[in-house]
Amino acid sequence: MAESALAVPKGFRAAACSSGIKKSGKLDMALIFADQPVECAGVFTTNKVVAAPVRLTESRVRHGLCQAILVNSGNANACTGEKGLQDAKYCGDLVAEALDIAPEFVAVASTGVIGVPLPMYCFDEHVAALCRTLGNDQFDGAARAMMTTDAFPKMSSRTLDLGGAEINILGLAKGAGMIHPDMATMLAFVMTDASLADGLLEGLLEKSVNASFNRITVDRDTSTNDMALLLASGVAGNEVIVEGSEELERFNGALDEIMLDLAKMIVRDGEGATKLVRIQVEGAVSDTEALVVARSITTWQLVKTAFFGEDANCGRIIAAAGYAGVNLDPEQVSIRFDHAAMVEKGLGLGPEQETIASEVLKKPEFTVTVSLGSGDGSAYYYTSDLSYEYVKINADYRT
Repeated sequence: MAESALAVPKGFRAAACSSGIKKSGKLDMALIFADQPVECAGVFTTNKVVAAPVRLTESRVRHGLCQAILVNSGNANACTGEKGLQDAKYCGDLVAEALDIAPEFVAVASTGVIGVPLPMYCFDEHVAALCRTLGNDQFDGAARAMMTTDAFPKMSSRTLDLGGAEINILGLAKGAGMIHPDMATMLAFVMTDASLADGLLEGLLEKSVNASFNRITVDRDTSTNDMALLLASGVAGNEVIVEGSEELERFNGALDEIMLDLAKMIVRDGEGATKLVRIQVEGAVSDTEALVVARSITTWQLVKTAFFGEDANCGRIIAAAGYAGVNLDPEQVSIRFDHAAMVEKGLGLGPEQETIASEVLKKPEFTVTVSLGSGDGSAYYYTSDLSYEYVKINADYRT
C-alpha cells in the first residue's frame, strides 16, 4: 500500500534507516514514536525460549504505557544470555536519551538470525540520527526495515467516522517463515488515535490476534521474538469509546479487518509460497473441535505439498481431519474446493469433479471447505502451499 493511501493516526511518527546490521545495506532499523506516552497492550510469543527484546518489552508494556518502539531486523538478539538483555536495555536507553523520554516507555523488538550478539556499534552510530528524522510519512520505510525474508512490506489501515470525529487505525507487520498459530515469527505494531475507555485495549488486541495471527500457519514453527503491540494516542477528538457501545463494535470490526489483512499478507508471503488457502471447517460438534480439525489440515505437510502440486487430493484432507483427535464420522464428511464439490458424505464424486477442482487449485487464492455433518460448529485457518523454494530459502538463510 502506498504511503499516500495509508490512514496515519494522529500523534504518531516513524523513521527508518540502514544501520549496517544487514550486509545488503537494506533498511534494517526503524522507530515508531508517539508524541506523548500512550496506552499500550501487547501479546507475545508462546515459545519457551524468549528473546531478550521480548522479555524487556513485555515487562514494560505490562504497565500499560509506551511512547517509542525501536525495531531492528537482521539480528534477533535471541539466545544471547544476560548480555543480550543488557544490549536490549541499552538500545532503549539510546532512544530515551535522544528523545528525552523515560526509558520505561521504550519498547524494543528484534528479528533475524538467532544466537548472534547485536552489533552494538550500529545502534551507537544510528539511533540518534534515526530520532531526528521522525515524520508522519515514514511508515512505509518502517515496514520495510522490519523485513527479513519478507518479499514485500505489510501495511493496512482504516478510517472511521465516529460521532463526527475521524478515527484512524494503522497496522504494520513482518513475517514470512516460521509462522504457526499462537503467534509466529512475526512482529505487528498497530496504532490508533481513537480515545478508548481504560482497560479496553488488552481485550481488543487479544480478540483480534486470536482471529488473525493465531489462525495462520506456514511451516508449524513459532519463534523466540514474536510480539504484537496495540497503541492508542487518544487525540482524535472522539467521545471516549466505552464497553458495549456501537462505537466500540465498529472500532473492533475495523481493527479485526486490519489484523486479518496483515495475517493473510504474512501467509501470502510465506517463504516460497504460491498459494493462499483458507481451510473452512463446518458442521463440527463445536467451534473448538472445528478449530482443531482446521489446524490439523493446515499444518500437515502432505496437504500443503498437494496444494503446491495443484493436486486435488481429498484423501490427504480427510486423513488430516481423521487424526485431529476429535470424533467424526467419515461417512458424513463432504469436501469442496471453492464451488467444486469433491466428496459428498464420504464418497468421492468422480474424475469430472476432480478436473474442476484441479482448475480451482491453479488459482493463487482459494477456499477448501470441509463439512463434518456433526453439528453447528465452524472455524477457519489460513495456510500456504509448501514449495521447493521454501527449502532453498531456509537452507541458505544464514548465508
